[in-house]
Amino acid sequence: MPSRPTVASPPRRITRASLARFKYGSGGGDSSSTKENSTPPPLAPPCTDIEDAIPSTSTATRKRKRAALLETTSSSSKSSSRRAIKTEIKTEEVVAETTKMINKVAAASSGEIGGSKRQRKPARKTVDADTGETKVSAPSDWEEMYDAVKAMRQAGGIAANAAVDTMGCERLALADASPRDRRFQTLVALMLSSQTKDTTNAVAMRRLQTELPAHAPGAAPGLNLKNVLAADAALINQLIWVVGFHNNKTKYLKQAAEILRDRWAGDIPDTIEGLVALPGVGPKMAHLCLSAAWDRTEGIGVDVHVHRITNLWGWHGPKPTKTPEETRLALQAWLPRDRWREINWLLVGLGQTVCAPVAASRRCGECELGLRGLCRAAERKKVVEGRRVRESAAVEASVKVEDGLEMSSSE
Repeated sequence: MPSRPTVASPPRRITRASLARFKYGSGGGDSSSTKENSTPPPLAPPCTDIEDAIPSTSTATRKRKRAALLETTSSSSKSSSRRAIKTEIKTEEVVAETTKMINKVAAASSGEIGGSKRQRKPARKTVDADTGETKVSAPSDWEEMYDAVKAMRQAGGIAANAAVDTMGCERLALADASPRDRRFQTLVALMLSSQTKDTTNAVAMRRLQTELPAHAPGAAPGLNLKNVLAADAALINQLIWVVGFHNNKTKYLKQAAEILRDRWAGDIPDTIEGLVALPGVGPKMAHLCLSAAWDRTEGIGVDVHVHRITNLWGWHGPKPTKTPEETRLALQAWLPRDRWREINWLLVGLGQTVCAPVAASRRCGECELGLRGLCRAAERKKVVEGRRVRESAAVEASVKVEDGLEMSSSE
């Protein structure tokens, strides 16, 4: 029977434990095979290795670093948590405060203030019990509305930079012209402005001021009374063709120029009666012209914007006024006289930028009157969206401020 092949045993793993039996005890002795195979006596105290004699500084350092890192991370986490909680609390406070404000504004819009219905009263006639005189009381909240519009019309406001601010009739006369020629140019600008936008009217006026020929050799060209009298009607019609009803306005200009030459010594009238007697000049133009040309305000210049917007606000009662002249008389019955000249500029600019004639183009969500609940004609959907946008902007601004304060305090 063949013998089994001898299988070599794997090399024995040498470890520190396996080498421990070769160490010398405390009493000495030789290293015979018998002592090698015998169990060594217990050692007291056990002998230490060189590796055991040197402390492991790397392990201790690692432990210290890890402990410091854990401590720093924990501190940073706690600080971040406190900051996040504080910011969250501040944000909740801002949201609550803003929501409270929005609800208050919404209540004002719906007519509820302090649990009672807010009554918007138009201008109305009242009788003095003592004297028996009849007077007209102003609409409720009219001063708040007036001041809000005035703020919107200032620089930086939503209704600033309207066309009337730079191209209104009172601004189109040339500054270097004589006082008489400036007054005449103001009158012509007003006569051309009927049913015409300010931007278009400014173009026609500029052509008259630069292209109207001189009435005689050596005389100055441009817009003055003598040149209008000498110019052919067809030429004037060509220069002003961009304005509405330019054919009629050409005829009115020629007729008015003759009246000024024959009855007013070449100047324009300085009374309302004299101005409205000119062809093509109505009460609105007369009052605006008297204010701009002669610096005298004897009435309110009511154009389509003033007539339309004051009726939208309900200032004239449940039945709106039918004509600008009726609106003028209604306003003059209660509006303080020092506001008569300014109100035209305010409302014309508002109508050109915010409160457009077409309801779909009105910016009720950006208008202070709508956001404060002061305008009864404001479109509710636009107002709600405008308040939501304003609320979001206020919250974002507050959070940014809080973050900046937190960062500065942590530094």
